[in-house]
Amino acid sequence: MADARNTSAPMIAEEVSVSPATIRNRIDQLEDNGIIRGYHTSVDFEHADGGLSTLFQCNVPVENREAIAQQVSAIPGVINVRKLMTGRRNLHVMAVGADTQSLERIGRALSELGAEIEDEDLIQDEISRPYTPYGPDETATGPTPMDVISLTGDANVVEVTVSSDSEISGYTLEEAGSRDVLPDDLLVVAIERDGTVLTPRGETTIRADDVVTVLSREGIDDRTLDSFRESTAESDLESDRIDP
Repeated sequence: MADARNTSAPMIAEEVSVSPATIRNRIDQLEDNGIIRGYHTSVDFEHADGGLSTLFQCNVPVENREAIAQQVSAIPGVINVRKLMTGRRNLHVMAVGADTQSLERIGRALSELGAEIEDEDLIQDEISRPYTPYGPDETATGPTPMDVISLTGDANVVEVTVSSDSEISGYTLEEAGSRDVLPDDLLVVAIERDGTVLTPRGETTIRADDVVTVLSREGIDDRTLDSFRESTAESDLESDRIDP
């Protein structure tokens, strides 16, 4: 929330003591569920091109607030519309105009749509900060040794998020190995699930959205990780799951 443009997954991971793959996975889920609705650039319009930023505080009938807000958002020059749960000044409209005539045009358009302008203010500056409970936990411990692993030779360690319809999802590690779902040279060394790091065992079941850390002494390429990703052949997946 503080800086969506320049904050990377590794930077957030360092703050909250989880892996970058976990951060990317959770951001994807927040976007999919409509919690993160977008990323916006904060522009000083007066400094950029001489534009004047103005806040119109309007009264609109509660029963028409949604419809009027949608119409207001389409007015050229309007950059933000905020609906308030209040009796008066229940619609705040931020607009940018090149001069006072542009702002007068926007004001007339608001009135024509049924918005009664109660106050109009030029905006000098705006300060924002992230919602405090969403910040890093001050008591969080440092990253686990699994976050950074240095190996010699061709050995690789990679974190991969398990897709819901991947070939390996639903199998135990023992089943995945016996059915050749998991390549022989690939070793699962850690599983992160719901913020907890699990120690992999033969009876451990791989689930969708698990962040799996895998090691290969022979090196890892895209084909090596295919079993953790979306299956490209649904029929093959179904046949693999039938016990002989």
